[in-house]
Amino acid sequence: MKTIEKNAVLQKLAANKYVIVVILLALVLLLLPEGSKTAEIQQPGGDPLEATGVPLATESEKLETLLSQIQGVGRAQVLLSKNGAVVVCDGAELATVRLDVTNAVISYTGLGSDKISVMKMK
Repeated sequence: MKTIEKNAVLQKLAANKYVIVVILLALVLLLLPEGSKTAEIQQPGGDPLEATGVPLATESEKLETLLSQIQGVGRAQVLLSKNGAVVVCDGAELATVRLDVTNAVISYTGLGSDKISVMKMK
């Protein structure tokens, strides 16, 4: 009786061999490690700006230009580091300007609002 069951199972496997091959290939692909670029960008706790490969000084200059275009900001200076951002600008005495600047820095850098300081320029 067991011989008949084995033959029946083998016949069913042979009839579905392509489906089995596709499933096995899918499992192998799921088990392969991700590429290093993807792991670098998605690494939790890492610096969002480091993934771009652009120096932080260059990013600071770009952000200064962007922020100075926001209404009420005036002159702006930006210091970016791995741990956060400091923005010094003319219009920082207004809460709306501080909020706009903070939101712009969040959008540009991916940093959290707790890592961004906006201060009044003297």
